[in-house]
Amino acid sequence: MTTLLFNRTTLLSLAASCAILLTGCATTGSDMLGSSSADPRLTQGDTAKFFSKSGYQACAAAAGVGVLACLASNSSNKAGCAVAAGIAACGVAMGANYYLDDRRAKYSDTNQRLQAMTQDIQDDTNHVIQRTQVAQRVMDDDKAILAKIKRDMGTKRLDIAQANKDLAAVDSNIALLNKDLNNMKAKASEYAKAAQKERAEGAGSKVNQMDQEISRMNQKIALLETEIDDLFGQRSAITLG
Repeated sequence: MTTLLFNRTTLLSLAASCAILLTGCATTGSDMLGSSSADPRLTQGDTAKFFSKSGYQACAAAAGVGVLACLASNSSNKAGCAVAAGIAACGVAMGANYYLDDRRAKYSDTNQRLQAMTQDIQDDTNHVIQRTQVAQRVMDDDKAILAKIKRDMGTKRLDIAQANKDLAAVDSNIALLNKDLNNMKAKASEYAKAAQKERAEGAGSKVNQMDQEISRMNQKIALLETEIDDLFGQRSAITLG
């Protein structure tokens, strides 16, 4: 069975990230998810957490308590415990190498491991879909706001102060959605790296189902990107004097 190998640098990095982000969560709250002027539907609720951070940041924020518990324990393998806590909390956000090592340690059987990884991808794809549903409602409202601003500009009835406030909120929403989009793409990319490593190390065609799920995930991400680009185009067409 493949074993996890972690060094002191990895342990310290996790501990430092954890401490910093736990402090940040305590002091800034939802501001860590984006601008305070962004729509609360994007900064709060179940869908906000999955793609708001990436890499070590995501793991430290999501698994902070578990990681710190490992560091304070009498475990003979504190580093392994800490990274396992991070993997359990946010999977491939730790990176393809950590993720793959963890899955190989838990599933020595290739078929079982690939099934587990395929399920992980399906779960994250569902998170993309759920986030897109929330984002779509916000973007529909933003488009209605932009349309009203354009109408008011055409009839010379525009409230400049209110329009500037509304545009700032739309800009915050777009920025936050683009951040989510980049983190979604990063996850899909790490899954693709994990699949390629499995294929290169003998899994062969058994990786095909993983590839299909990664493709499906990328399709859902691309649909969201199209909607964000459309909103950005409508926003960019409005310039207040």
